[in-house]
Amino acid sequence: MSNSSISSATAASVGVGARDAVVPERLPTRRRWFMLSLLLIATIINYIDRVNISIAAPFMAKDLGLDKIEMGLIFSAFAWTYALALVPAGFIADRFGSRLTYGVSLISWSTATVLQGFATGFASLFGLRLAVGAMEAPAFPANSRAVTVWFPARERGMASSIYVCGQYLGTALFTGALLWLATTFDWRHVFYSTGILGIVFGVIWLFLYRDPLNCKKVSPQELKYIENGGGLVKSSQERTKFNWRQIAELFSYRQVWAICIGKFASTSALYFFLTWFPTYLIEERKLTMIKAGIFAVLPFIGATIGILLAGFISDMLIRRGYSMSFARKLPLVVGSMLGMSIVLVNFTDSNVFCIAILTVAFFAQGIASSSWAAVSEIAPKQLIGLTGGITSLAANIGGIVTPIVIGAIVQSTGTFAYAFWFIGGVALIGTLSYSLLLGRLYRIELKAR
Repeated sequence: MSNSSISSATAASVGVGARDAVVPERLPTRRRWFMLSLLLIATIINYIDRVNISIAAPFMAKDLGLDKIEMGLIFSAFAWTYALALVPAGFIADRFGSRLTYGVSLISWSTATVLQGFATGFASLFGLRLAVGAMEAPAFPANSRAVTVWFPARERGMASSIYVCGQYLGTALFTGALLWLATTFDWRHVFYSTGILGIVFGVIWLFLYRDPLNCKKVSPQELKYIENGGGLVKSSQERTKFNWRQIAELFSYRQVWAICIGKFASTSALYFFLTWFPTYLIEERKLTMIKAGIFAVLPFIGATIGILLAGFISDMLIRRGYSMSFARKLPLVVGSMLGMSIVLVNFTDSNVFCIAILTVAFFAQGIASSSWAAVSEIAPKQLIGLTGGITSLAANIGGIVTPIVIGAIVQSTGTFAYAFWFIGGVALIGTLSYSLLLGRLYRIELKAR
């Protein structure tokens, strides 16, 4: 690509305001980064409450007499209601804003998490996981909306990566503590502790978070910098009316389909690590609880590095004159392609090499998770949350399918080998979607009203 074509593509993708916005040496306030820190903490808690069941699973299954098929259904139950609720949750985020939507969601799912500690068998666990899934649905649409209204285009890749890395940091930081709770007390304390943490932070969120034009601590200069750089500051005050024709129109764009397919592929790998990974280490690799706790953290550290690196490189490419489309797509293609390496775990007997391969594969999944930045770039300004909900719905179909498929594979074959081939094959589909179907990224302008 020549320098002239790069420049023209940049102009088309980012817009004059985003290109010409120069970072001031010193802004009077940097309130957007404080709001981002709240998003990060909320996302950490969000994923602790998703992954806590995988940590409790070996103890819980033994205590309640649950087989692999039942555990696969329980692992997937979260994603059933989560996926179904994502589209209405995206509309709710657009209608009521990130503050109220996220706060109510946080307190609600955390209450359901506490109640999991009182479960007595398959039915109660399955029902409560359904409840947690439904209540968590508004989180990522609200995240995407908050970043789009608080950050200019040149910072949006890194901002998205920072909050997304919360889905890995929670597991990396808290796996050891939750395993200690499960072994020192019992598996029920895993749910008590994580649920109470979420309720407390939900109250803090409602007290501290504000959209840009409602925030008294943000300066006019910072607001101008955000808006001149492509941040949709004024959209935070708009209240969208729902229209089915707008959803239909969204699906007429290849960008939406490509991101949906790519997110499905990436989330399939994610849900292996969120659900069956500790069981794989303990039952197939014969690791002790202590070793499993240590080894389980490493892939999550790799994924954290991957998502932060993707955001940094993507924003850097934009600042150096590459088109927004190229900068946002490159990590998606590279991450999906590298994710196919997970099948290599079937060719080693060494636990060290096994963890190294899985760390690289999850590092790749972290890179591919930068797709949230792409969603922020293409979403119509009046439907940021809804677009995030639709693409997240597609992603979390992978959360429904993957735990059940892996449970059925392990139940019928007695090994995880074919499960890794399944995840690698889905990663190939994601690679083809991002590289061949996605095309140029640009903000969609809807005709339907």
